[in-house]
Amino acid sequence: MADSARQVMDTRFFTLRPGHTLGQAARAFVEAGEATGRRVFGMMVVDHQGKLVGMLSLYDILLAIRPKHIHLWGEMQDLDLEGLLDRTCRQAAALRVGDVMTTDLITVEPDTHLLRVIDLMLKKHVRRLPVVEQGRILGIVYLSRVFEYLLDRLTVSLPECDWECVDPA
Repeated sequence: MADSARQVMDTRFFTLRPGHTLGQAARAFVEAGEATGRRVFGMMVVDHQGKLVGMLSLYDILLAIRPKHIHLWGEMQDLDLEGLLDRTCRQAAALRVGDVMTTDLITVEPDTHLLRVIDLMLKKHVRRLPVVEQGRILGIVYLSRVFEYLLDRLTVSLPECDWECVDPA
């Protein structure tokens, strides 16, 4: 069997609905992380029929929270930032997932070769790819899982190296 998305995809995944708020999505990220033992930074968004309609990632949430004209702030000496982050988060928590999610989706099929998966992830700057077959979601490929898969290949039959952990503190 060729190295494919099927070998690295997670078949247990979590989804959100477009009508969920970002506050609910944030809670879902935390709870999914607790359920898996790994932090979750993005989820697929599905409609009521289970059809994939978007992705919500930490990047989408950060874009929703970031003030529109922050690039000008560095020049503004009299700007009062006290409490701004809390106010911004409260406002963002009420936004709907469907309003901030990414809808220009990139998906792969389960038999997509792993080198193609890597190419897509790097070219499109994505950390997760839904695995879909005939419109049905089968799983999700995470960049970290691809890297773990490659680590096994990269370390086969190699001598030990002299690496060290440096803690300047």
